[in-house]
Amino acid sequence: MRVRGIWAAWAAVLTAAWMLALWAEQGQGLVAGANGESVQWAWLLRRDLLLLTGVWSLGMLSLTMWLALRQPWMERPLGGMDQVYRLHKWLGTTAAVAAVMHWIAKESSAWIKTVWGTAGRPARDAMLPWLAEGRSWAKDLGEWAFYALLLLVALTLWRRLLPYKPWRWLHRVMPVLYGALVFHSLVLLPQAYWQQPVGWLMGALMVLGSAAALWALAGRIGRARRYAAQVHAVQLLGTRPAQDPLEVLCALPAHWPGHRAGQFVFVRWDAWEGAHPFTVASAPGACGQTADGRTLLRLVIKPLGDYTAQLHRRLHAGQAMQIEGPYGRFDGRAPHADGQAVPVQVWVAAGVGITPFLAWLEARQPGSMPHAEAPGDGLSAAHLHYCTRDAATDRLLPRVQNLCAEACPPMGLTVHDAAQGQWLRPQDLEHHGPELDLWVCGPQSLGDALQQGAQAVRAQGGRWRLHREAFGMR
Repeated sequence: MRVRGIWAAWAAVLTAAWMLALWAEQGQGLVAGANGESVQWAWLLRRDLLLLTGVWSLGMLSLTMWLALRQPWMERPLGGMDQVYRLHKWLGTTAAVAAVMHWIAKESSAWIKTVWGTAGRPARDAMLPWLAEGRSWAKDLGEWAFYALLLLVALTLWRRLLPYKPWRWLHRVMPVLYGALVFHSLVLLPQAYWQQPVGWLMGALMVLGSAAALWALAGRIGRARRYAAQVHAVQLLGTRPAQDPLEVLCALPAHWPGHRAGQFVFVRWDAWEGAHPFTVASAPGACGQTADGRTLLRLVIKPLGDYTAQLHRRLHAGQAMQIEGPYGRFDGRAPHADGQAVPVQVWVAAGVGITPFLAWLEARQPGSMPHAEAPGDGLSAAHLHYCTRDAATDRLLPRVQNLCAEACPPMGLTVHDAAQGQWLRPQDLEHHGPELDLWVCGPQSLGDALQQGAQAVRAQGGRWRLHREAFGMR
């Protein structure tokens, strides 16, 4: 809901700025026909849509550029870096849709000429005088940037069309495309708009967005949170190298700030491949330290793609690596109502989504470091629903069972074995009560089903507080 709310609020701000400019033009009679006649409504509608869609496209894309900087302060208002990326993705998609509408409005001139002719066409808007010579360049550059933007967004949404590595390198062109669109907007935005709120807003966004683009092109994103680390140990959890999970112990330097159970990091073993996000599958301090005092943390990686399926061959003890983070707010901190924590948490994990819960379970083991670091953040009773494709071959299930058996406060465990037809449904959680603190990490389809279940419970007077980890980083 935070992502939707921020998206809607930003769309409202951009639209309101455009409407203020529209009202100012109507009140002052700033729009006139090319030959002094009254403006024909179709031409006026085309002009207004061109300006609105341009404001929307550049405004959405500017915020997208800022979200790409991965600043830690962004996590609090959005609920975690995964939600930052989710908003980043949908703002970029909205910018592309607005750009398509902008292009359609531009190309509609031929259709309007055929139906209504050129009578009543608005006079060409006056541009900033010192940029007037760049009008032709701005139009051409904006059109080519538009085509490239559509291609990048299509490749982002259609993941099977392009593997991660070439997509990542192609995506690094985005700051350059943004610069081209800034030039297009700077030249073509009517001069009168620069004296109104819409011009002030667009000018500020161009400056801030361009600064973010330059920061990205300089390779500065996340640099302050990067740490030189080392592979301490690698173990295949099973006998099938390209199918069973891989456990990697990482040794962090002394200035590593630590993490909270449930957070994730960006890991880079290969400079060409780039960084991949992985959840830390161990609680703070649970893995101890190396002989020379370096902190150890555990990653559990399931071979879900070409790159992760080859890691068992690529990684070895002593290998240099880089870790960036930690990020995320999927930490299981219970909300409070009337001074009391919700008595029961329900955790739902599916597939690789079990990794944050492994860290949570380790934090509940006797003698472990406190799971909640802030004063007053206590632990409540919880129940884990673990969805697995085949319990008989799941190499993580025994660890989950042992950790649940030893947890304090007590942990309940229900295993949903897809091989036996045991699929989790929202109804399976209703016996826990109408007031739940529900934490979900798994495929989007599972999260969507539980979201609908939460809405149904709310309609009946109950409340499921739903927290979802969204790992769609592209």
